[in-house]
Amino acid sequence: MFPILMLLFIAVPMIEIGLFIQVGGFLGFWPTMMLVFITAVVGASLVRSQGLATLMSVQTKMQQGEMPAQEIVEGVLLAVAGVLLLTPGFMTDTLGMCILLPQIRAKVAQQLMQRVKVQSNFNQFGGGFHSDFGGHSQGPFNQQNDNGDVFDGEFERKDDQNDNHQNPRLK
Repeated sequence: MFPILMLLFIAVPMIEIGLFIQVGGFLGFWPTMMLVFITAVVGASLVRSQGLATLMSVQTKMQQGEMPAQEIVEGVLLAVAGVLLLTPGFMTDTLGMCILLPQIRAKVAQQLMQRVKVQSNFNQFGGGFHSDFGGHSQGPFNQQNDNGDVFDGEFERKDDQNDNHQNPRLK
C-alpha cells in the first residue's frame, strides 16, 4: 500500500505541473488561473447541492426503515469529489467532475459496496438493544407481540406520600 501511495504523491503533482505548463502555454497565465478558480467554485457548489440531495435521500431511506448503504457510499464519494475539485489542477478537477456525475458515482458506489461487502445490520450504542432497520426497536419500553404490533407507552410517577422525599434543589 505504501508504494502505491508514494507513487500517487509523486506522479499526480508531476502530471498536474505538466498540465499547467501545457494549458498555460496555450491559454496564458491569467486565463489558466481563472479556469482553476472557476472549476473550484463551480465544483464546490455542485458538491454542496448534490450532497444535500444525498443527505435527503439518506433521511428518507432511514425513515422507511431501510439501510442507506448506497447513499452513504455516494456521500463519501461526494466528499472525495469535493477534495479533488478544491485541489488545484486539471487532472484532479476532471476526476472530481466525473465523480459528480450521478451515473458514474452510482456505479462506483456499487462496485465499492461489492468489494467491501457492506453489512446491513446496525447496532445502537448503549443498552445492548439491537435494531435491524426494520422500523421496530426492542427495548424495555418497546415490547412487541407475536403479531408484529408495537406497544409503546409512557408513564408518570405519582407518589402517595407528600413531596417530602423530593430533592430540595428541585423545589
